[in-house]
Amino acid sequence: MKLRQKILLSLASLVVVSCAAVPKNQMAAATPSTQTQSSTQSKQKEQTTVKEGTFVSGEHNTQGTARIVTRNGKSFVELGSDFKTSNLGPDLVVILHQSKNVINTTKPPAYPLKKGDYVILAPLQKFSGTQSYSIPSSVNLAKYQSAVIWCRKFNATFGAATLNS
Repeated sequence: MKLRQKILLSLASLVVVSCAAVPKNQMAAATPSTQTQSSTQSKQKEQTTVKEGTFVSGEHNTQGTARIVTRNGKSFVELGSDFKTSNLGPDLVVILHQSKNVINTTKPPAYPLKKGDYVILAPLQKFSGTQSYSIPSSVNLAKYQSAVIWCRKFNATFGAATLNS
């Protein structure tokens, strides 16, 4: 019995020591080099702003900036760090709309939208701060002139930003 305990203790010690003593050259191989990380980060940061605008409130107070950017050949709607909207609506989505002046071309208080004038990108991720939404490659960006926060359930426009080049 004591021999069995000594063997188990020896094996456990061997495992602990072998895990703790990893040669430096193996550590370097396990983690990406700083140069690779830097080039990856710089490629991710390379983006072009295509259009940009500031939100105007509709049904609820909405503020901040929206812009369309391209990164690595893909387009995105980005809401800036200054973005903020009400948390009172269910089913809030981010859309692109054909009108240059969404708020003034509809009627208060809800500022309803007509089907076919917009394309839904995705549900709103959060009520404030920086966020990004992918634009499908099938969407013709020249056709859409505004980024909008819209309550799909009640057809209520919370706010819209006219996107200018």
